[in-house]
Formats: sequence, structure tokens, C-alpha cells
Amino acid sequence: MSELLNRLRPTDPSQRLFVGFMLLLMLGGAMGALLQTPLALLPVVLALGLLVVFTDWTLLYYLLFLTLAFSREVPVPGGLSLDVPSEPLMMALTGCIIATLLMRRVQLPARELLHPVIVVLVLMLLWSITSSFFSVDSTKSIKYILAKVWYLTPFILGTFLLVRRPAQVWQVARLYVIGTCITVLIVVVRHASHGFTFDTINLAVGPLYRNHVTYATVLALLLPFTWYGASQATGLPRLLWRMATGLLLFGLLTAYTRASILALPVAGIFYIVIRWRQMRLLLVAIVLGTLAGAGYFLSENNYMLYAPDFEKTVFNAKDFGKHLEATYKLQDMSGMERVYRWVAAARMTADKPLVGSGPSTFYPEYKRYTVRSFRTYVSDNPERSTTHNYFLLLLAEQGFPGMLLFAVLLGISLLMIEHLYQRTAPRSELRYVVLATGISFIIIVFHLLLNELVEVDKIGSFFFFNLAVLIRVGTWLKQHPEDGLTIETRPPLS
Repeated sequence: MSELLNRLRPTDPSQRLFVGFMLLLMLGGAMGALLQTPLALLPVVLALGLLVVFTDWTLLYYLLFLTLAFSREVPVPGGLSLDVPSEPLMMALTGCIIATLLMRRVQLPARELLHPVIVVLVLMLLWSITSSFFSVDSTKSIKYILAKVWYLTPFILGTFLLVRRPAQVWQVARLYVIGTCITVLIVVVRHASHGFTFDTINLAVGPLYRNHVTYATVLALLLPFTWYGASQATGLPRLLWRMATGLLLFGLLTAYTRASILALPVAGIFYIVIRWRQMRLLLVAIVLGTLAGAGYFLSENNYMLYAPDFEKTVFNAKDFGKHLEATYKLQDMSGMERVYRWVAAARMTADKPLVGSGPSTFYPEYKRYTVRSFRTYVSDNPERSTTHNYFLLLLAEQGFPGMLLFAVLLGISLLMIEHLYQRTAPRSELRYVVLATGISFIIIVFHLLLNELVEVDKIGSFFFFNLAVLIRVGTWLKQHPEDGLTIETRPPLS
């Protein structure tokens, strides 16, 4: 018996490592099933992180993007949730990246680390920590800060470390597009069984996405990558990019999401603005328009003039056309429910204008600040959603400093997109990288006007990835000036 055990005992160090990891995985899986919580797998994640720190964690980075489309939200004790497998992979990557930088295996260019976008992101993180000291729910705020760390580290620092050539941008996008296209096929088949009706789209996306808004936003933000991926490719790769474009566009149109459909022409407008160097003028107009609108609605409580009729505010589940008609008539339930929460967010801000209620605390805190005149049939909010406007969410949870820092981040980023577009040569690979990441970023920002999506793993990942790539493009232009414009001319349409 002892001789048999000696034969089965692994002698090679790599075999011992593998056996130990498998035993830990089985133990964690058994504990997780017994306790009904994925937290029991945390030791496995940490062990995997330590393993790849001392080997090569590049595959972990690409695995994250490949599996991102299949990530599911899983409840954990304390009323919180965890996106699996994306967030465990983010945690492991965060440990790997921090260890890599501490061991000085790789040095990042000071130009990138001190870029204004990175500086503002760090300031936003520091302010969220400051706001957490005054939070009405410390547990939720601490989880928010931890999540922000394991979002920023892989998608910003990890991208800096691993995406060293323009071709690798398309490689990352390709992985996410492949996973997303598989999910679109699944959703389309499920939706087709219900006749592609408006009222069954949430049922069709249910196993893979939180709702049809998240689903449509993912498709919209990936369309620039598939479109410009086809532009820079030839042969079979070009055909595959175009097929992906068609599939994503079909999925988007049958998702019946107003914001995502409208995001495409808005992105086209921003492209014209970038091409003709009018971003500064547009940003000034947006700021003035926002201030004028806020002044009007707050003056003498003019916002009360737009309170909905409770009986007439309905959800047209059977007819998307009537749903659109109700939207501009201010009789759409989902639209007016947004107004209900926007009013509550504004009143929360008035109560705590400097530090807010604390990160990730809008629900259920906002219920104390609602105005009954704006109440709708869904105001009980059983799904525990928040403001449906990321700017107002920051304003309510982190006060004016948090929201203004985010506004500064967007302003710097949009100006950076325009600047890089003007510096890259027409029809060059760098031009296509700037257009794909820049327009994808603009599409995400547009969605933030009606939803809070930066903390959603399937969307926030590319919000930060796009920023990191755009910063890296500036480095590539310095290293390879032949890819940029050498004379100050207005480039042709590309």
C-alpha cells in the first residue's frame, strides 16, 4: 500500500503544484456548494494569482476579456454581489500587476503614469475614499472602493503593461467580440422563439445579461471595433469583422433600447466634431446648456411643472412604437421613473453637497428625498436600481467634487481623442485604433446620461481600456513619428 502511495505521489515540482491547486479547487468548490457562496473560492483565486505572478499572467489578462461576455452577477453575504468570473479574475490580475511593478520586472513610462487622465482617475479614487468616511453605509462604500481598485489596475495598468503594439488592441477587442457574438446568437435564438417581441427581450437576455440595456450597450460599444477592425484588415479577417458587425447591429436593433440606438448617430456627430476640431466649442456649449437647464428647473421649482400624470404614465410592453411615442409625450413609465429619481438625487445633493451620502449608497437612501408628484407604478423599485444618470449618481453619492472630477475626466478624454485623431495619418493603423477606442468611449459616455454603467463589468472594462489605449497611442506616436502627420493639414475622411 505504501509503495502504491509513493508511486502516486508527484515527484516533479510542477506536478506537486498542479495537484495542490486541484485539491484547493475541489475543497473550495465543495465549501462553496455547502455554504452557497462563491466566497469559498477566494483562496483558489488567491492561489491562482500567486501562481501566475511567478510564471506569466498574460493569459489571465486575455482570459478576462474572453470570458467577460459570460460573466454573471452572483449575490454574496451582506447584501452585496460579485460578477463571476470577471471580478475574481480582476482580483487575481490586480495582485499580479502590483507584484510585477513592486518587483520592478517592468517599468511604465513616466509620461503615461503622469498623464492628466491618470492623475484625475487617482484624484477620483482618493475623493471616493474621503467621501466614504461620511458614508451612510460603510460596507457598501468600502466594497465600491475595492471594486474600483480592481477595475483600474487590470484595465489601466494591465493594458499599459501588455498592450505594446497596435495589433494587440485588435487582439483584445477580438476576444471580447467573439464571446459577445456567441451570446448574441444565444439571445437571438431565445428571442426568436418569442417572435422578437418588445416585451420578451429581457427574458431572452436574462441568462447572460442583467437586462436589455446592458446587452444593447455592450453591442453598441463594440461596433466601432468591428467596423474599424474590418477597415484595417484584409481577406478572411475583414470578412469575419464584417460578419460580426452585422450580427452586433442586428442584436442591437432587436434589443429595443432607445439610448443604444440613438448612440450611433450621436457617435457620428461626435466624429464630425472631432474631424473638424470643434470639440472645445462643443464642450463649452454642453457646459453652458447644462448650467442654463439646471438654473431653469431649479428656479421657482419649475421642475414641478413636468410632474407626470400617475394614471397616464404607463409602459407599452407590446408595442415599441407606442413606447417611443410615450417617451416624447412624457407618458413613458421608465422615462418618468428616471425623472422621479433625478429629483430625489438633486434633493440628496442639496442636503449633502460636499461629500454626498457615500459611494454606492443611493439605494435606499434616495427614498427619503423623493417627491410624490413624480411617483410612477414602478417606484417601489424591487430591482434596487439607482439614478439612471451617472452624473447625478456621483453628485448624490460623492457631492460636487466627485461629479466635477468625473466631468473633468471626460473633458480631457474627449480633447485627447480629437488631438490624437489630428496627429495620426489618414488610413493608418493608429488612426483606426483612435477611431475605434475613441468612438467606443463616446458611446459609453452617452449611455451614462440615462444609466450608471461604469461599475458594470461588461461596460466599465472598456471604459477604462479605451482610456489606457488612447494614452498609449500618444506614446506610439512619439516612438514612431512616421505614423503621424508631419504637416498641419486637415485630413480627409477615413
